[in-house]
Amino acid sequence: MKLTMNNGVEMPALGFGVFQTPPDVTSASVAEALTVGYRLIDTAASYFNEREVGEGIRRSGLDRSEVFIETKVWISDYGYDETLHAFDKSAGKLGVDQIDLLLLHQPLPTRFDRTVEAYRALETLLADGRVRAIGVSNFMPDMLADLLDRSTVVPAVNQVEVHPYFTNDLVRAYGAEHGIATEAWSPIAQGQVLGDPVVKRIAEVSGRTPAQVVLRWHIQRGDIVFPKSVTPQRVKENFEVFDFTLDDADMNALSALDKGEAGRTGPNPDDFDYIPD
Repeated sequence: MKLTMNNGVEMPALGFGVFQTPPDVTSASVAEALTVGYRLIDTAASYFNEREVGEGIRRSGLDRSEVFIETKVWISDYGYDETLHAFDKSAGKLGVDQIDLLLLHQPLPTRFDRTVEAYRALETLLADGRVRAIGVSNFMPDMLADLLDRSTVVPAVNQVEVHPYFTNDLVRAYGAEHGIATEAWSPIAQGQVLGDPVVKRIAEVSGRTPAQVVLRWHIQRGDIVFPKSVTPQRVKENFEVFDFTLDDADMNALSALDKGEAGRTGPNPDDFDYIPD
């Protein structure tokens, strides 16, 4: 299943994430995921495994055009020239000439000019054809509004924390209003939702695993999602979510698990403002 972004580029709705995957197992994990059928790989400069992601893609034997590669620029490389150089570093480690989707990993709320300069560099990379789409991560509606006022290209995606315990509906609604797709990181709340009685009940009735139920909830909501695992069986199970559907009652029951801010597994982006020396 693919989704069409606001610039007409298609990307898979389900991908494979490598956050916190050790470099020494990343290559094999990526190759295994691609063998299972995944075609979207999500990484980042700050994950320190881009090189191994590239190795895994080559190890799979798939043609480069068959794999959608997404990575992120870390804040230490923000600024116009710095971000252009960050692209060169990431592309070099991945072993590719073109990156399919390049994101800014975090906004810097009190030094937003630096964030805007970094995004201007993404716009240049897009115009030059070095990336196929650009976007952001962890941007709240006020940050998105500020960025839209000071840029030319509307981000194709916004990657934010989303799961049944934190549905993040305000961010998703703002994105939908402006044609910005939502990517969900921590889609199963670091495993916290898998033991929830509601999730377990739906899984039992549908004959699916709790993780499959939650991932299917994301996909039916229109989220782009990329679960991560280094266990081959789980990697396979997480991909098997396209041959069943959840009815409205189950979808509503899962959405009703939302705990608001208390459901976050990560920090509030409004509180994040690290500036490297």
